[in-house]
Amino acid sequence: MRVTEKGIELIKRFEGFSPVKYLCPAGYLTIGYGHVIKEGEAFDEPIDEEEAEQLLMKDLIKFEKSVLRLINVQLTEGMFDALVSFSYNLGSGALQRSALRQKLNRAEYLDAADEFLKWVYSGGRKLKGLVLRRQAERERFLEDYEHFM
Repeated sequence: MRVTEKGIELIKRFEGFSPVKYLCPAGYLTIGYGHVIKEGEAFDEPIDEEEAEQLLMKDLIKFEKSVLRLINVQLTEGMFDALVSFSYNLGSGALQRSALRQKLNRAEYLDAADEFLKWVYSGGRKLKGLVLRRQAERERFLEDYEHFM
């Protein structure tokens, strides 16, 4: 399974584009569409949107693989997109230890969808951007649900 164009657009909308390095709310040095700069990586700034998209597509492979590894029930494209967006934003470890994963792997799809809304804090503060992102991820998660069940 791969993230759809809708999923990529969801991630890009909430990550935003930055042609220069910045510290994200979690304190990581970041560039492009939320690419966390790893040790040894160097960028000629500013980068353009094409380079940022290439970084995003490369990064998404890791998160697609982690979702496929961690989730053992059937998913719609919307569910997969939402889970990859969630993992891209919070890291695969957050999905691994979450009630979202536990409920989803018990095929409790609607209860799992509500778990997105609990992940809206960074540094102990509720962030409006995270509230909006989690709502959008929940909506994408449930988008095909009626036809799925």
